[in-house]
Amino acid sequence: MVIVLKNDASDGEKKNIRDLLKARNFKINEVKGEESTILAAVGRLAMDIREVEVLPGVAKVVPISKPYKLASREFKPESTIVEIPNNRGQIIRVGGSRLVSIGGPCAVESRQQMMDAAAAVAASGATMLRGGAYKPRTSPYAFQGLGEEGLKYLKEAGDKYGLPVVTEIVAAEYIPVMEANGVDVYQVGARNMQNFELLKRLGKLGKPVILKRGLCATIQEWLMSAEYLLSSGTDKVILCERGIRTYETATRNTLDLSSVPVLRSLTHLPVIVDPSHALGVRDKIPPMALAAVAAGADGIIVEVHCQPESALSDAAQALYPQQFDKIMRDMEALAPVIGKEVAHIRAAETFEEHPEYNKTGKIQCAFSGKKGAYAEQAIINYFEDTAEPLEVSSFDEIFQQVVDGKVKYGMIPIENSTAGSIYNNYDNLTRYEDISIVGAVTIRIEHSLLAPKGATLESVKHVYSHPQGLAQCSNFIKNHGYLPVDTVSTATGAELVSQKKDITSAAIANARNAEIYGLEVLKQGIENNPNNYTRFVIIAANHTKQSVKILGEKKPNRATLMFATKNEAGALYDTLGIFKKAELNMNRLESRPIAGKPWKYWFYSDVVIPEKVKNPVEYIKNFTEELKKTAEDIRLLGVYAE
Repeated sequence: MVIVLKNDASDGEKKNIRDLLKARNFKINEVKGEESTILAAVGRLAMDIREVEVLPGVAKVVPISKPYKLASREFKPESTIVEIPNNRGQIIRVGGSRLVSIGGPCAVESRQQMMDAAAAVAASGATMLRGGAYKPRTSPYAFQGLGEEGLKYLKEAGDKYGLPVVTEIVAAEYIPVMEANGVDVYQVGARNMQNFELLKRLGKLGKPVILKRGLCATIQEWLMSAEYLLSSGTDKVILCERGIRTYETATRNTLDLSSVPVLRSLTHLPVIVDPSHALGVRDKIPPMALAAVAAGADGIIVEVHCQPESALSDAAQALYPQQFDKIMRDMEALAPVIGKEVAHIRAAETFEEHPEYNKTGKIQCAFSGKKGAYAEQAIINYFEDTAEPLEVSSFDEIFQQVVDGKVKYGMIPIENSTAGSIYNNYDNLTRYEDISIVGAVTIRIEHSLLAPKGATLESVKHVYSHPQGLAQCSNFIKNHGYLPVDTVSTATGAELVSQKKDITSAAIANARNAEIYGLEVLKQGIENNPNNYTRFVIIAANHTKQSVKILGEKKPNRATLMFATKNEAGALYDTLGIFKKAELNMNRLESRPIAGKPWKYWFYSDVVIPEKVKNPVEYIKNFTEELKKTAEDIRLLGVYAE
């Protein structure tokens, strides 16, 4: 059974609950979450749950019918995300909206081999490095691995490219040497899936474990093995489908991709797929890797060797680096279709060590467009002279650059007072769960018509600008009969007009672009409404060890969150009542469709935190816990100063 404790449960009340359960021979695991603390009580004896429900400190009791208790969705309805840190301060998340890829050779053969393999898979976009130092082989005369020497080569190669390392544990006696050599993720192979003594020892480490499915194991048997790990202490278990033995001989095994959606309904644990061991033939692996992603897997683990023809283990199924690179590019194309993004390793340099930082002495903040764009002005207004604006070509690229660690911050427009919301960026905040809002700034938008020397209002036929700029000046454009042309940003439009040197072309942009691009100002203040403002938010990565702090940050006075309501009458009304009760002034409420869920919507909300609140972060955290009584899928996007 699962006992959900009240938020204010005292230590004495917890002890009384534990004492009762222990007296009934229950094994107890305490799980502390962000929202609540629960006790998972596992035992053979039947017990009337009302005996526990009436105890002080108990919020509710949920009975679990599955034989695998801790692995079931009854125990934990929300999906688990296993976090694995690398040596660059990044957290690799297995599960959620990110797709991870683990690549490397079957066996560690030499230092140079591992360095070459790590370089190849890292260049293609892998997030972890695999390699076997101890090899369980069918034949006692086959290559058995390099042992501890192999562990050293594996870890050295992984650290060089920022890749956490994955290696197979074949016996409990090797745990100390693997710990000593910094193994990040322990892999339990198919042969050891039901080596329960090994699983119990491994679970006590509390380290991430990839548990492969046994050759002939049912899904329930597989989950029962996961239960051994979970009940022994770790909560970082990743299931790996690697094919099962059937009557078919055309492939090494039969890849049971149906297990992925089945597991999604049965367990909260993340699931990855190993098509290498399932197929056994390198040319057949790429399509099945993509099929695994399409089926809903959280990632793939494949064998990659720079010279597979000379591999000492599993040569026939080892991919060439070019094949792995093609898989990664295809995954990038497939991911948005299923509402996910491919995870990447952050850049090697820290921001202070980055060459651009040393040249300018400033941190970098990306914006979409060219020099002179309003977003660049927003960076200058917010950071003053402490940040260097960095031009990129799209809003999506800003998010990806921040996630990958190529820049520290991004400046994105979120809404305009006359043209409305920038929906692309609302959707990006949904897609990129590794991003948080850390600040905001609002600037006045004053548009001008800029054209080459010699142009007049009458000679102009086409005007170039960002769609928002065109919308904000629609009356002026209509009155003059101009034809609007979309560009990436207002500054990009000015640059394009400068290059064309055509008196029939003009740009709508900030007047400062005239000096930057050698244009003349034909008319200033052409926007429909002089009270024209754009609100920008500053984004930063939240999947690093250190929390992001903006220089000179003031006490937070704003929060942004998104939530979905339950499918019942009055759900939104009840939810808004929670905002009122918390005295949060909601100055924006925006709805967007949830990808893959027809007629379901995210609600984005910006709120003003009362000045009397002493600890805004803790206040908003408590508010979100209260909000969960009426809303679903709540995500806090940021608590920040504006």
